[in-house]
Amino acid sequence: MLTENSMTDLHAVAKRCLDATDPAEKLRLTHEAWQALLAGELRADRASPSPEPIGAPGRPTKPQLVNARQVPQRGLGSAEGRAALVHAVAHIEFNAINLAWDAVYRYRDKPDAYYRDWASCANDEARHFAMLSGRLAELGHAYGDFDAHDGLWAMAEKTADNDTARMALVPRVLEARGLDVTPGMIERLRHLGDTATVAILEVILHEEVAHVAAGTRWYHHCCERDGVDPVDTFFALLRDYMGVSLRGPFNLPARREAGFVEEELDRLTALALESRAAL
Repeated sequence: MLTENSMTDLHAVAKRCLDATDPAEKLRLTHEAWQALLAGELRADRASPSPEPIGAPGRPTKPQLVNARQVPQRGLGSAEGRAALVHAVAHIEFNAINLAWDAVYRYRDKPDAYYRDWASCANDEARHFAMLSGRLAELGHAYGDFDAHDGLWAMAEKTADNDTARMALVPRVLEARGLDVTPGMIERLRHLGDTATVAILEVILHEEVAHVAAGTRWYHHCCERDGVDPVDTFFALLRDYMGVSLRGPFNLPARREAGFVEEELDRLTALALESRAAL
């Protein structure tokens, strides 16, 4: 049992999930943690030791992590290309499990609803990873067969000491990018007749809206706490941590559903146009 030896502190359990290196073990621990939280067996203990300095999360020896520019671009017309796409999304979901648990572990003295939101996200991401791993197996591959990059976790390291930046930039920029690009992937795969992958991506797209919305909710919470304007602060953080290079187009309906306001969407669109013009 996850709560054996009186392990009832949610922060400690989050760290245990975060540190697990075997994907199957990470998924098992994640699902058990979520069920224990639902059952009232876990709580964020204010006496819990302070979080350790951020380092690499638990992950298997493969995939090999390379610079994003070194990840080969494969067309979807071949089975290998479709497998590589599924693997890339699986890698994002695996990272998202770690990011959600780190949000639980790293940031203390939050409302109970904050911890529930991110534990729920971790549980969803684990389920997504399992679905994608199953699809990879159907395509004759496994997680780790293709190289991947570490952009999502790199942002976790950069925002480790700033909860406002973490909520702004990981869910509302990096993960929100999935809302923008997934509909196009679905359309191309549907045209190719890959209905099995399409069905998985449709589930992920639907559920990721709620995850980005959780980021919006707790980003606004941080801004209200600090007495700062959420829109201006968002773009200041975007500039300070990521520069101004943005890629569009944006899935405006999904982003609205995830809590983006019109001023944010207008400014994001303008920045993307500026970035394109500068190329």
